Amino acid sequence: MCGIVGYVGEREALPIILNSLQRIEYRGYDSCGILVQDNNEGKIHVHKSMKSIAQLKKNMSKSEYAGTLGIGHTRWATHGVPSRRNAHPHFDCDGEIAVVHNGIIENFQALKEGPLSNCRFKSDTDTEVIPHLIHQSLEKFNHQTSQKSSIKDAVRECLSHLKGSYAIIATAKGFDGLVVARKDSPLIIGVGDRENFIASDVPAVLDQTNRIIYLEEGDIAVVKKDSIYIENGDSEVKREEKIIPWTIEDAEKGGYEHFMLKEIHEEPKAIIDTLRGYLSEDGINLGVEFDAGRILMVACGTSYYAALCGKYIIEHLAKVPVQVELASEFNYSDFVLDDMMVMAITQSGETADTLMALKKAKRFGCKTVAITNVVGSTATRIADDTIYVRAGPEIGVAATKSFIVQLVTFYLLGLSRAKMPERELVERIDDLKWIPQLAQVVLDEEDVNIQKHARYLAGYENVFFVGRGVNLSIALEGALKLKEVSYIHAEGYAAGELKHGPFALLTKDTPVIAILSRDHIYEKTLVNVKEIKARGAPVIAIAETGDDEVEKYVDRVIRVPKTSAIFSPIPNTVALHLLAYWTAKARRCEIDKPRNLAKSVTVE
Repeated sequence: MCGIVGYVGEREALPIILNSLQRIEYRGYDSCGILVQDNNEGKIHVHKSMKSIAQLKKNMSKSEYAGTLGIGHTRWATHGVPSRRNAHPHFDCDGEIAVVHNGIIENFQALKEGPLSNCRFKSDTDTEVIPHLIHQSLEKFNHQTSQKSSIKDAVRECLSHLKGSYAIIATAKGFDGLVVARKDSPLIIGVGDRENFIASDVPAVLDQTNRIIYLEEGDIAVVKKDSIYIENGDSEVKREEKIIPWTIEDAEKGGYEHFMLKEIHEEPKAIIDTLRGYLSEDGINLGVEFDAGRILMVACGTSYYAALCGKYIIEHLAKVPVQVELASEFNYSDFVLDDMMVMAITQSGETADTLMALKKAKRFGCKTVAITNVVGSTATRIADDTIYVRAGPEIGVAATKSFIVQLVTFYLLGLSRAKMPERELVERIDDLKWIPQLAQVVLDEEDVNIQKHARYLAGYENVFFVGRGVNLSIALEGALKLKEVSYIHAEGYAAGELKHGPFALLTKDTPVIAILSRDHIYEKTLVNVKEIKARGAPVIAIAETGDDEVEKYVDRVIRVPKTSAIFSPIPNTVALHLLAYWTAKARRCEIDKPRNLAKSVTVE
């Protein structure tokens, strides 16, 4: 969570810092702050605000914030309420050492009450202990030696006192560079020509450079305009530059009002790109030895629901048993890891709980595979193998196209080990090739098929989603998307489970979204819908074109194109993503920046 950026070079830092922050505002938007240092004048300019970064760009004058070195922060609050006093950067007592930080310092209170008890704290944050510790370390070093110690050595000393997670950028008055460090939080360096950039995520720097260095766990770096020095432990290390295939256009709205809508409309292309990477005339080649007798999937949030769908897909196609665990629970459970492949599903490759689960699996000697969207992310460096989904940059906080291509990856995994006759396998692969078109059909009909139902749904405060079989997880995903962006209380259930308690909540004011695909349990699900209607709840069905039976029992129907039952999650998901978006739009919600949320959950 939180987004941090830095710049050092020959250009004015302020516009670069503000633009970079705006591109990763999805990481947090409770408050923001910037620092620009003018080493020619020996001045530090600081501005903190509760306004959006776009408003800051309009209101701030470059002449008032001159300088070619700067840092910035956009906050997702963990310690201390959103306020100007808690906004970053934070300083030492002398106001000469400044720090921006993403992560959680678990022992900050003990540090404040112990070695930092004489310091003056101006915020409620955990971050503020860091500049004070750096200041103390500098004083100690300078007292012990006749030579003035470096800010890098002081940062290293400071970090030895911290417990928790961090990605930090530190600077000091009069110093011509930035010192950065990471532990359990992502941090990258963008490499330029006599200028360098620092950020939490790649999109922050894409308009400046596509040359990226991913810092590793425990790295400390000194970044100046014409040099990058990295060390880990007591030794200098070299980190490989990677070329990012995305363009800045990929990370911009492209004429859409919201990133979420743009990214939903990119779902067909994301499917095509992912299929193209692994499917050829010679068959499916994922580049991973997929020979495990059992699979454990660990994930969080939307990726967890994708994994639940993946369990059904792989078990149906490949007849391999799959277990799915929430990474946050798995990390503290007594789960027995024996002779199984562990797959970690994470869009960003930086989800803290999922990374912990990967490390746990590695400690037990399991073969590990990361399924992620981000080249070079931490998950790819921990896992034995990586399968990249090809969603491109996803900026909207509510994950959409990354969910779709995670499902596509599970189809590829299942078909690569499919237990079926050759003819049937060829038919299934042909069906898979058609799913981008199925997604596009739903998008082409959103004006007439989705928006009117969204306007209807926007008038309610509680909604149920139900599904069965492969579409149970899609019901869960639909409920998550609706609650994330529209603030309607939504819950997903197995359709047959409502009678075991949730029926008590059904009234005329609790509409139910029912996924009714023509599969082997269609009739059973239809019976469940009749039971719901008997309790007076209005029902909106997601049903295939040509299914005339469903109209007899529901109030409204959202049509999706007909396909094989196993592939029905694709059009159903696109419809539910659109339904969530247009419902939030009708309620005038802040769709790309839903309250209390952030895109990449890099803290436990």
